[in-house]
Amino acid sequence: MRTLILLRHAHAEPASSDQADLDRPLSAEGLAEAEAAGRWLSEQGLVPDRVLCSPARRTRETLESVMATIGFVEQRLVEQIYEATPGTLAALVDEHREAERLLLVGHNPGLERLAALMHSGQSGDYRGMPPAGIVVLDFPVEASVEPGVARLSAFWWP
Repeated sequence: MRTLILLRHAHAEPASSDQADLDRPLSAEGLAEAEAAGRWLSEQGLVPDRVLCSPARRTRETLESVMATIGFVEQRLVEQIYEATPGTLAALVDEHREAERLLLVGHNPGLERLAALMHSGQSGDYRGMPPAGIVVLDFPVEASVEPGVARLSAFWWP
């Protein structure tokens, strides 16, 4: 099995009038959520081989808190993750299919729709993914990244 871990960024501060959405930092609540997410991943033994992260400040800060708990792994900032559709995210995951355990840190609605697409085959069949929520999907080793091929093995939120 290959594993895809989807992590939605933790709670962020609202944007100020002169601040770009990409620059929103985590709130104090979000920092605590991100630390809890890192602890949960560590307790489950879900340390990724590679991380793909949106360039938004809130996703980077979420990842930094997680890495403080689970340790450093290969990380890449990927611009396409910000405001991505499920199809864009699926193609990105497929480009990194050699990773045994891939962590994708991003945003809704893209992440929750990707989870639904990979699990049920329907991107509209999602139930919501709260801030700092984690979805763990297992794929057969030789399977392509395509709708309905994954098994949902865990869903966690702080």
